[in-house]
Amino acid sequence: MHYYEVAPNQIVRLTSATFTYASETELPIGKIVVIEVGKKKLTGIVTKSVSKPHYDTKPITDVIESTPLPKPLVELAQWMSLYYATHLATVLQSVLPRGITTKRRARTTAPRATMRERTNYVFTPSQKDAIATITSMTPGSALLHGITGSGKTGVYLQTATQTIASGQSVILLVPEIALTSQLVDEFSHHFNDIILTHSKQTESERHLAWQSALTSETPRVVIGPRSALFLPLKNVGLIIIDEAHEPIFKQEQSPRYSALRAASMLAKYHNGKLVLGSATPLIADYYLAEQSGRPIITMNEKAKSDAVMPDVTLVDMTKRTHFKKHRFLSDTLVVRMEETFQKGEQALIFHNRRGSASTTLCENCGWSAICPRCFVPFTLHADHHQLQCHICGTQERVPTSCPECGSADIIHKGIGTKLIESELRKLFPNKVVARFDGDTESGESVDKRYKELYDGDIDIIVGTQVIAKGLDLPKLRTVGVIQADAGLSLPDYSSSERTFQLLAQVVGRVGRSHHKTNVVIQSYQPTHPAVVDGIKQDYEHFYKAALAIRRQGHFPPFTYLLKLVCVYKTEAAAVKNAQNLVRELRQKISSDIQILGPTPAFYERQHDTYRWQITLKSPKRAHLVTALTYVPSTHWQYELDPTSLL
Repeated sequence: MHYYEVAPNQIVRLTSATFTYASETELPIGKIVVIEVGKKKLTGIVTKSVSKPHYDTKPITDVIESTPLPKPLVELAQWMSLYYATHLATVLQSVLPRGITTKRRARTTAPRATMRERTNYVFTPSQKDAIATITSMTPGSALLHGITGSGKTGVYLQTATQTIASGQSVILLVPEIALTSQLVDEFSHHFNDIILTHSKQTESERHLAWQSALTSETPRVVIGPRSALFLPLKNVGLIIIDEAHEPIFKQEQSPRYSALRAASMLAKYHNGKLVLGSATPLIADYYLAEQSGRPIITMNEKAKSDAVMPDVTLVDMTKRTHFKKHRFLSDTLVVRMEETFQKGEQALIFHNRRGSASTTLCENCGWSAICPRCFVPFTLHADHHQLQCHICGTQERVPTSCPECGSADIIHKGIGTKLIESELRKLFPNKVVARFDGDTESGESVDKRYKELYDGDIDIIVGTQVIAKGLDLPKLRTVGVIQADAGLSLPDYSSSERTFQLLAQVVGRVGRSHHKTNVVIQSYQPTHPAVVDGIKQDYEHFYKAALAIRRQGHFPPFTYLLKLVCVYKTEAAAVKNAQNLVRELRQKISSDIQILGPTPAFYERQHDTYRWQITLKSPKRAHLVTALTYVPSTHWQYELDPTSLL
């Protein structure tokens, strides 16, 4: 008889992650099995072989997959549990696919039709240097800092080709499904049998992709969002994270892990390499690379030698003389769009707020339409004639008169992508306008309409950050940003960094070929460093200035953060319990921890609950993990290394 510690994928006991079971046959570490816990049957993973215990054990009921999980993936799950102070069962729910016990019918998938022509790469000197550096470096991570249009995709392809040729697999993580289609097109010209995974797939499709990775005897290329990291490939030689600065790589639900940190550990367990690619690397990651002595590969020249830099115009929104043709589309932007359409080319309009108007109010008495559950203003969606809360989803009809004073003078203020779309349809009635944001129907997404975008069938592209990054559209000539400083007013240490990144990425959608292109940036704060550096795509200047501010304010990368949020039905309970925890923490935790708060959370009301927040700062991360032992197990949420304090 053999005995094993098995980790179930459901929490059985908060203080125990594994339990001992018996098996008549010898099982390898990583075997996925069925175990009995009480009267329930749960899925579990064999984590360790142990000697016979002094107590009776239940037998392992069944084996789910004949092939065990690769040892590096099991080690990654255990590391995530420790590093993010999260129960191993919660981590396994992310690592294992849903419906793992379900028998799936194998499907024959038709070869994917590519939408882009194959790119014939003639590598620039900086691309050749990047490929050589990645090829020759020791296992570990490298930062690929390449300006937009410098040809990072070509570097990914060449290093992936070399890795596959050496008999090892490649994982390519991308932030959006929209980018996946573009990268899959490029990679499909070079590799057969790519494993593609993303959230829009059915449970069955994702499970089959997972099984394909588990049972594959040959090296494979995997492309997908952060969850693609958990596909069970046996021998991973290279992990690439494209647009590595994107906040989507930090999961917001438990386990609240960073795909960048998890990828670095998976690469370590596989003795492989990790490449973090971005035109605007995270300040903390760039600093970490500098301090650790790992390669920072810079690519400052465009991949196409004849590429012409765009003509950038900055419009001061405080000067209303710039807005004679339209109230929020500047004269310069309208003229540039007219010139673009005369040549039969595309324009892209970016604004990071969806909906039609952000505020609905009564002009007579000042009443404002507020969500009764979250106490934040409703957003108008004029196409559905509805008010919607963007936090809890509550919907109400648009009032025809004020519920307070009865006046019919209801006005809608603020700008959203739906309003921009409708205004552009009026200005350019003969042009095809497409909007891409969080309200876009699944059949109308960037992924589904990518061929129309690539071929230039869509004249005007309107959207939020979905369209701001990574897209390479050959017929795009004009880019407009409605309000560049919109995110700067958010009370968060990373708000200027996000503004800089978005602007640099939006500007980078053009200036990739020999064609003349235009960028029109509208801003109420045209002299703000994030706006100025973002337009210039001057990362070095922004990095040095932002790093100095972070050092002065004791924010990452100079300190570690822990965000604690309590959730109660009444405000009094939230305030009282937050104050009680702060008192306890001051008495018990390390003296090097700075406690900020308690304060109301940025969204104090959500889903009929009140939320109060405490922020802890420490130069030692382990001290924050220790502080978590004093946080009650109910009514409290926590996040280590938050990318935002909102």
